[in-house]
Amino acid sequence: MIEQRDLSPSSIHLKGRRIGVISTRFEGTDGVTLETGKWVQVLERLDCKCFYLAGACEWDSSLSYVIPEANFKHPDIQRINDVAFNNSSRPLEITQDIQILKEYLKKQVYHFVQQFGVELLLIENALAIPLNIPLGLALTEYIAETGFKVIAHHHDFFWERKRFLVNCVWDYFNMAFPPHLPSIRHVVINSSGANQLSLRTGISSMLIPNVMDFDKAPPAPDEYSQDVRSSLGVVQDELLFLQPTRVVPRKGIEHAIELTRRLGMKARLVVSHASGDEGHAYEQHLREYAQLLGVAVNFESDIIREKRGVIDGRKIYTLADVYQHANMVTYPSDIEGFGNAFLEALYFRRPIVVNKYSIFDTDIKPKGFRVIEFDGFITDQTIEHTRQVLEDTSLAQEMAEHNYKLGQCHYSYSMLERRLQTLLADFFGEDNRNEV
Repeated sequence: MIEQRDLSPSSIHLKGRRIGVISTRFEGTDGVTLETGKWVQVLERLDCKCFYLAGACEWDSSLSYVIPEANFKHPDIQRINDVAFNNSSRPLEITQDIQILKEYLKKQVYHFVQQFGVELLLIENALAIPLNIPLGLALTEYIAETGFKVIAHHHDFFWERKRFLVNCVWDYFNMAFPPHLPSIRHVVINSSGANQLSLRTGISSMLIPNVMDFDKAPPAPDEYSQDVRSSLGVVQDELLFLQPTRVVPRKGIEHAIELTRRLGMKARLVVSHASGDEGHAYEQHLREYAQLLGVAVNFESDIIREKRGVIDGRKIYTLADVYQHANMVTYPSDIEGFGNAFLEALYFRRPIVVNKYSIFDTDIKPKGFRVIEFDGFITDQTIEHTRQVLEDTSLAQEMAEHNYKLGQCHYSYSMLERRLQTLLADFFGEDNRNEV
């Protein structure tokens, strides 16, 4: 008699697998850091042990290997980027600087793998977006030299960002962003990324969208977060609109300001993240635009952080705390790799206003989500639909429950776990001892 083979996690050679997770940074609330944290949770659920190499890391220091030069904010890397993305020819000294840093970083990767006994590398976006060219080159050469097992998790590609298209480093782009090597399994977060990766490089990939733990409902607001609204300056009869993104031009925050103004309802727009990565000019533009339209806008990255606490006498809240007190989420981005904030709004059962960015249209909308949409600019229909949802709590609740259930179906940890099992089994094989 032949018994049916057990394909549960325990049947796959996973127990005790040691995985090295690499990126330019693991800190704050940027999308790559947040999504990596979710992958780590699921990998640990599969009995894997994770270790971290990055230029900055807020995670367990005993499991971390921090190399400042791996951070794209390191002065040497910023100096390279200033030349690389503003010129069509490359000075010799920049080539030399890149090569010196590449060799140093590659040596650190060798040390990291040896120190922690790493068996597989999970590389988070460092082989997709060229924010740290020496790091990408170092990782590519390390993989080529060792044939090491690698999952390359790509969130954004250089061809999706206008700022990278004028450059003097095309040779490095073609070599390492991403590299075409036999021991790498490539993962993308949207269907457009899969199509373009194949078209431009001939590389095949697995599609794994961003996820939330929809099987575990968010905790109810507690005593600590009861004063969120007052701390944010939201008065009793005022609506709280949450813009849960960084302050960069592609986030389209001016649309959220316009929407708030045209609704004609007493409301305050709270922007949760900082602007630093791409300068502060856009934030200044938004402040002036809001003042011109007479809209109350708060930029609150100082008190909305990854963990609760107190800094300079001010109480610190998590983004989850703010979601639970928001009346509506605004998500007017022009471009998104997938849309972490979209999933977060579904998870916290909040109505959401969405600009129809391409990945929403192709990958997310066909699933049947019910949201307030606009296409590039705010219309009277957008205003009317938003007002209707805000004034009809039963409609808002019905939409939220519908969206949560769809999130469970398509973007849960369970889905991620199954796909990671497939990837890991590809590398490590399956245990066939149950087959008699």
